[in-house]
Amino acid sequence: QVRLVESGGGLVQAGGSLRLSCRTSGINFKIHRMNWHRQAPGNERELVAAINSDGSTNYTDSVKGRFTISRDNARNTVYLQMNSLKVEDTGDYYCQVRWKSLNYWGQGTQVTVSS
Repeated sequence: QVRLVESGGGLVQAGGSLRLSCRTSGINFKIHRMNWHRQAPGNERELVAAINSDGSTNYTDSVKGRFTISRDNARNTVYLQMNSLKVEDTGDYYCQVRWKSLNYWGQGTQVTVSS
């Protein structure tokens, strides 16, 4: 059974930092690309950052230079370090993995950035 559990969200002032974690089970974590998505109120879910099995990363333009995605294969966990947070970063953040042609999602963790 594939399971993804996010944590680390919360309320932070603009300019602050948060570190999100996504612990996985049920997959061979180290071979999978892992993704972080977010969904702001009233908006569609968007891909924020991704990390491949070789450690290469991709970011959406709005978070480049502020967010860092990383992975710990020994802990089956992917992280999203978010610095210099902006009000527009507010939303629900989800980790996601594709396994056997299906997308699996965590339950999400809420991030609220106040001005």
